[in-house]
Amino acid sequence: MSSPTHANSYYAASANDKTPRPQLAGEHRCDVCVVGAGFTGISTALALAEKGKRVIVVEGSRIGFGASGRNGGQIVNSFNRDIDYIFDNYGEVIGHKMAKMAFAGADLIRHRIEKYNIDCDLKHGNVFAACNKKQFEELKAKQALWESHGHNELELLTSSTIQDHIGSDRYEGGLLDRKGGHIQPLNLVLGQAQAFESLGGLIFEDSEVVRLEKGVPGKVVTKQGSVIADKIVVAGNAYIFGILPEIEKKAMPCGTQVIATEPLSPEMQKQLLPTDRCVEDCNYVLDYYRLSGDGRLIYGGGTTYGARDPGEIESIIVPKMLKTYPMLKGTKIDFAWTGNFLLTMMRMPQVGKIGENLYYAQGYSGHGVTNSHLMGEILSDAIDGDTERFDVFASMPQYQFPGGRMLRVPYTVVGAAYYNMRDRLGI
Repeated sequence: MSSPTHANSYYAASANDKTPRPQLAGEHRCDVCVVGAGFTGISTALALAEKGKRVIVVEGSRIGFGASGRNGGQIVNSFNRDIDYIFDNYGEVIGHKMAKMAFAGADLIRHRIEKYNIDCDLKHGNVFAACNKKQFEELKAKQALWESHGHNELELLTSSTIQDHIGSDRYEGGLLDRKGGHIQPLNLVLGQAQAFESLGGLIFEDSEVVRLEKGVPGKVVTKQGSVIADKIVVAGNAYIFGILPEIEKKAMPCGTQVIATEPLSPEMQKQLLPTDRCVEDCNYVLDYYRLSGDGRLIYGGGTTYGARDPGEIESIIVPKMLKTYPMLKGTKIDFAWTGNFLLTMMRMPQVGKIGENLYYAQGYSGHGVTNSHLMGEILSDAIDGDTERFDVFASMPQYQFPGGRMLRVPYTVVGAAYYNMRDRLGI
């Protein structure tokens, strides 16, 4: 039987570390066993190893196989639901505590890159682009909101000044966040995995978990081996199947599609994105794009609730790209891929504990790059006895999608269609 491989993406092709890790065999013992080697799992494992814990990571496929190695590569601050929503729906106490964490993920990513000398094409700054006047007014409010909570590295862009950053006339204006940025995400998670291993951590790939035993100590069982651990962290996000139904029913995997062009000339790169920022628009079903380290345009967008035939990706995304950049007509597409992120009912991350020793974090709803790194640090603190930030998230209600597994997809499709219509009408 062949070993699992990454999706055929630009990220996999340009990965710095293609070394497979061994398959779990026999019985092992450690302080903490982490299930899943994406951003959440590796961030947790690295933070625990830095605290001196003996940690084993068990991955069903390859490091960064899921969303962590397939996403748009954008460092975007805050949560899917912004700070004002959190205040309105969860109260001032939780609101103030969440506001203190809203920008921490980006800081942690930069700290890790610098500390461990991770080569992942880090570039600074992201632009939120308004497609209509209503969205531009919302960006004005976002700037005021974020500045009221201490984030002052923001610049409002008009319909003319946004063209200093984006060579397109699509937008009514935008908001530049200098604390945002972009990276090659697979190389970011691989670099942190190497840092974790340098501290004595172990990673086993091609080791799908078939059973969790929740006693004290707990046990993680694969077809070939097992890990006995004082604590277990489940960090599979959209790629967890069947081992923990109590959290799986609270969220829904959703697909997004990404393409990467051939390398563009320096002149074309400068025309498209003069300041080399990454961009996401403000639509509910949004477009996002940026330049790679070797000068490709990486363009993503759309959301699918269920599987999408990879053969359709170019037909979905290329028209979006050409609407933004008509000058790219005829440009060769070298890579096209899809992957799943995990959507929650409230669009807020779900963090919690089951029994005495099993922890989980999931459901970043499109803000996974920054939120997953933050959650790894929060989980490691909780396991080490500091539950202050963990308790904030764990206290927030976690709802199932209405109708259960059979109806959550059609319900969400109807909702997405409604908001897509609002995007088009600018209301």
